[in-house]
Amino acid sequence: MIGRRAEKEILNHCINSGRPEFVVVYGRRRVGKTFLIKEYFGERFSFYATGINARNTRGQLKAFHTSLIEYGCRERAIPKDWFEAFLRLKGILESEDVKRDAYSGRRVVFLDELPWMDTARSDFKSALDYFWNSWGSSKKDLMLIVCGSATSWIINNLLSDKGGFYNRISRRIHLAPFTLRECRELLEQNHIIMTNRQIIETYMIFGGIPFYLNMIDERYSLAQNVDALIFNGYGDLHYEYRNLFESLFKNPGKHYQVIEVLAKSKDGLTRAELAKVRAIGDGEPLTKTLNELAECGFIRKYRNYTTPKQGSLYQLTDPFILFSLKCTEEGNISSWENYIASPGYYSWRGNAFEIVCLNHISEIKNILGISGVETGIYAWRSKDTTPAVQIDLLIDRKDGIINMCEMKYTDKEFVIDQEVEADLIHKREAFRTEVCPDKAIHLTLISASGVKANKYRDSVQRIINGDELL
Repeated sequence: MIGRRAEKEILNHCINSGRPEFVVVYGRRRVGKTFLIKEYFGERFSFYATGINARNTRGQLKAFHTSLIEYGCRERAIPKDWFEAFLRLKGILESEDVKRDAYSGRRVVFLDELPWMDTARSDFKSALDYFWNSWGSSKKDLMLIVCGSATSWIINNLLSDKGGFYNRISRRIHLAPFTLRECRELLEQNHIIMTNRQIIETYMIFGGIPFYLNMIDERYSLAQNVDALIFNGYGDLHYEYRNLFESLFKNPGKHYQVIEVLAKSKDGLTRAELAKVRAIGDGEPLTKTLNELAECGFIRKYRNYTTPKQGSLYQLTDPFILFSLKCTEEGNISSWENYIASPGYYSWRGNAFEIVCLNHISEIKNILGISGVETGIYAWRSKDTTPAVQIDLLIDRKDGIINMCEMKYTDKEFVIDQEVEADLIHKREAFRTEVCPDKAIHLTLISASGVKANKYRDSVQRIINGDELL
């Protein structure tokens, strides 16, 4: 299994804890939640069942009943409701020949795509609540793992529940997309040969989503794969943008609106700015939508260096969504191979590379040698400087330094000339003048293709190239 070290450590801790464990695994569609659990346990489950998309209560109970029979239930009639279904599951788990994890002796129950089981007007949630609180929570050798891509259901019904599941979830695992390094490992495992810059551009299109990366055909170029998978009307990912939101959120209309507005503002927007959009509105629905999008990893909430907490900005940080909105949803691009080198392409990739960097803050800190230093991550917009200044990434370090980061994606080594040097110094001095930080400001240039050596190069205190990010 590639990566997932922290997640495996959590599972290992739970399997050896000696107490009942209720583990929730969640994250965006296609990120590898089911794969993680099945690979870790080698499918050594005492019981496994999965919900079925777009089926009614009887259809869900029928599928659950099939799993009950597979694991030893002798009842042949479909359970009349979820209380009866969980009573039969309890019978399986209490039987002498119940399957146990070979290493820990645990009874491990894995309920996959749990939100799909909770159909309209069913008693699923009440039955699950009763199963765990009346029986499961007292069994020291029981480990219940639930998983689902419908993140809004997971958050609202389990993680933020104030009823029967309040304080009952012992561990939560938010499964994030792969890092660049993990993407490279997966591509190499699949015998796909790419340069480091091509791997970065692959991430800029597909994000770190293993399911998408596994679709890449090693026989073709990246551009050919993008055309075949996304731009071809019959491609496996042609409708993925819409399917993604429909699978994650029950009523995704407001989620679409927020994402599409944020995609037009690469620097991000405040909550107040979003609320002014008539189709989005204000109040609790907007708060809920923003929280759900952030939990999925589609957007990030971050602070402007000089504004209070309520002035936080929201920014789109999912590469695949940005690519879909900029390059596929508008419907004016028929081929990625033909679109490359157009003005729109250069605009997209500059924004996309900034997202790559924002998704690799930990790696950037490690390259800077400050992985153990307490830091704050900010952006900044000037108020008084002309021309106005926008800094997308500030790393405010407790050791007395602020890294002011500039991010550049070019085909060849980036060239710092007199004009670029003047622009960087203008940004630094604007920040110094308006903010007056009692810290040294280090200009930090993150360039996908490195920086060409010349007399202006020394104006930057630190250069990070794409190879280092990998």
